[in-house]
This record gives sequence, structure tokens and C-alpha cells, in this order.
Amino acid sequence: MEKIKAKNGEKISFKKRLQHQITSALVTSLPGLKDILGEKKFDGRIRKAAKLLSEGIKENDTQKVRKDNKKTSKKKTEVTGPVSENL
Repeated sequence: MEKIKAKNGEKISFKKRLQHQITSALVTSLPGLKDILGEKKFDGRIRKAAKLLSEGIKENDTQKVRKDNKKTSKKKTEVTGPVSENL
């Protein structure tokens, strides 16, 4: 994640950084919609969408998901051991 700082030099929260990344991704992926709606409506809708998409996500939640993925991958490697010749 890129480090974004507030105007006064303080760090911005994880959720705000996430919303900024979502906003930039949506703006680059929907350029035609900006022409149709106009800049003001488009920016408002993008901000609302970013807020809804990041709702309920905490920094600790993303770390838990990564740990869970590592556990499941270990189980899969244990199960996929040598193949028996009786098949």
C-alpha cells in the first residue's frame, strides 16, 4: 500500500487509505461514465462506492485472512502426498 499523509503531516488511517485505493481503481476503470454523468456526480458516486466497499473492513481482518490461507495451503500439501500404485 502506498503511504498517504494528511495535509498536516499525520498518518491517515487504514480505512481511508483503502478508500483512496478503491477510488483510484474505480476512476481508472470507468472513464466513460465520467463523461456521461459529469464530474461532480461521478466523484460523489465514486466516493460513496468506495465507502460502501470498505465498510466493515479493519486492518486486523486483512491479516487474519492471510493467516487462514497459509493454514489451508499446508493441509492441501499434506493430502497430496505420494500416489499409491494400487489405483
